[in-house]
Amino acid sequence: MAEPCIITVAITGSLPRKKDNPAVPITVTEQIESTQAAFEAGATLAHLHVRNDDETPSSDPERFARLLEGLRKHCPGMILQVSTGGRSGAGQERGGMLHLRPDMASLATGSCNFPTRVYENPPELVDWLAAEMRRFGVKPEIEAFDLSMIFQAVEMQKAGKIEGPLHVQFVMGVKNAMPVDREVFEFYVRTLKRLAPDATWTGAGIGRDQLTLHRWSLELGGHCRTGLEDNVRLDRDTLAPSNAALVRRVVELCPEYGRRPATVAEARALLRLPPAA
Repeated sequence: MAEPCIITVAITGSLPRKKDNPAVPITVTEQIESTQAAFEAGATLAHLHVRNDDETPSSDPERFARLLEGLRKHCPGMILQVSTGGRSGAGQERGGMLHLRPDMASLATGSCNFPTRVYENPPELVDWLAAEMRRFGVKPEIEAFDLSMIFQAVEMQKAGKIEGPLHVQFVMGVKNAMPVDREVFEFYVRTLKRLAPDATWTGAGIGRDQLTLHRWSLELGGHCRTGLEDNVRLDRDTLAPSNAALVRRVVELCPEYGRRPATVAEARALLRLPPAA
């Protein structure tokens, strides 16, 4: 039987605007509608940001509350993962929505360079975010922008700061961070399996590299992240009409690698999350 692949849809992020692609969902209502369509297309995990009315990024807990409420209603059982990333706020405000008890939250375990800034994740903030996730029963997704972040996540798990098993997302293709390189990607996978044999992982490629990471992840037994946060195009000349269209592309790729989209129940079991209520 084909092995299931968890398809994550990163619906909006902090950077893409309507001027980049009119399909980028900004308001809470738009995000709910876009995520529901992606869910129906085969995504079982949604990576969530919220935006202000002027499209700038936000960490507003009230907006997250409305988004989570709508998604729980319209996407029953879908795994909901909030972003604690640094583009949306500063310091502890980045975790100000964790008390809403989403299923998961992103956690970058180190700092690195981004295209125009330093993505700053000081150890004390990483420890605080991890502690808040433990406090509210939220499973971290380790956002690994370089190799050191994988080692740090393993050390945090050993120290009891993160509950296992780990789930790690390898992010490749961010300018000034880790480029898309097949040998490095395979080294990531081997290293994670060596350090944390029970860990699960997802590959995420930025822009034109999104499809490359889909193929590598499906081939090597991992899971896939897609969505307008990372890539607003289907190809060089064609804007993606929706998040659902990007999800369908992963769904169509799965059989080429002996894979199939995971169901909600399978995705939750693979990530050791409670069954849907």
